[in-house]
Amino acid sequence: MVWKPSEREEEYFVRMDFEKKKKAEEEKQKKLAEGEKKKLKELHYMKCPKCGMDLLEIDYKNIKIDKCSGCEGVWLDPGELETVSHLEKTGLDKLFSVFKK
Repeated sequence: MVWKPSEREEEYFVRMDFEKKKKAEEEKQKKLAEGEKKKLKELHYMKCPKCGMDLLEIDYKNIKIDKCSGCEGVWLDPGELETVSHLEKTGLDKLFSVFKK
């Protein structure tokens, strides 16, 4: 029989892994010079993290959703996923219909 961690244990390990990666990234960011940070931001601002094309901002019920003009990926800023998760089912259906072809 294969041992499988409980849901809470699995959640704990995922959280710990995330915190470890977050801390490593924060240390990396501290090492970047301020000018270099500014340059990187200018290069990547409103660009798709997947394909590099421009992101188009769609305002839906005060949620600013970014959609890629190339691969059509949908990107949310911090806190927006929580806001979307609180929409009623009809609101979610309407939101998804905005992105259908």
